[in-house]
Amino acid sequence: MLLKSFVLLAAIGQAVAQRPANVSVCDYYTTALLKNNTAENQLELLTLVVNTAVIGNYTKPNVGIAVPGILTPGTYNGTAVNLLQYFDGMLLSTNEGGSSGQSVNFLDDGGAAPLKLNMAANGTTSNQYKLLTHLYQYFGVLLGCTLQGGSAFPPYAAGKSMYQVHKFMALDPFEVGYFITQVGLSAASFGVATEDVTTVGEALGKLFDYRCSPPTTVIPSQGPQLQSICTDKQCPLSPNATCSLESNNGVAVAPANATTNSTTNATTSVSSTGSLTPAPSATTSDGTATRAGSIAVLLAAAMFALNL
Repeated sequence: MLLKSFVLLAAIGQAVAQRPANVSVCDYYTTALLKNNTAENQLELLTLVVNTAVIGNYTKPNVGIAVPGILTPGTYNGTAVNLLQYFDGMLLSTNEGGSSGQSVNFLDDGGAAPLKLNMAANGTTSNQYKLLTHLYQYFGVLLGCTLQGGSAFPPYAAGKSMYQVHKFMALDPFEVGYFITQVGLSAASFGVATEDVTTVGEALGKLFDYRCSPPTTVIPSQGPQLQSICTDKQCPLSPNATCSLESNNGVAVAPANATTNSTTNATTSVSSTGSLTPAPSATTSDGTATRAGSIAVLLAAAMFALNL
């Protein structure tokens, strides 16, 4: 399902050259987009892709492909999706180490405004800063950023198991599909080679899309961990299912609403100034997306891609 989506995404992006097999996606596209392959530029590469995936198009170069963004409510294969509620503290869905989910606002330090400036947040101690910087670092490992690991682009050292991080969210295949499609659209919006986009789909699908997937190593220093984030009963069961390793034998429970007042609802998203404003919906089906009904996808050449 996800691989098909990403193959379709690849058809709307064009790469300026084929990436050599012995060069990682991170190294290749850092050079293509930012000229010099340095640790600082590798971090900037990941910042551009992650921030665009989260809030939608905000910068150039890009090839004119619309990216609604993870925080924009929409639909995936005809099913309504609202991922914002997992970020704004509306749900008891964050794993803080206890036996049940907690309400955590991950938009507590400027919302979209600092992301539009290629930053994670306004400060460096907020939930928002920690979330975004961890995403940059995690994606850097998966991209094969060979210069990651020093002070300019620190290594990933946060949660080992993506299952543990996300288990109280009880994400279904539509939510996971919408999330992953935004990452793919972000890559395609900067220009992407078909082969690299296919690699994105394969990597994301294998890691996140199958319920009760067995432990897999993503961060070498962390060893094999449970990585699936699709835990709702509608998620496809892994052919090598190890549900006994998960809470409640792999049976996810939908998160309850937080008792505190939320500043958002299902029809809001983060605006360019960081405030919460009504947003048009996005529709995603098999990897294509539109905002407010329909947006033409423009074909153009560019120099950038992502492999999660």
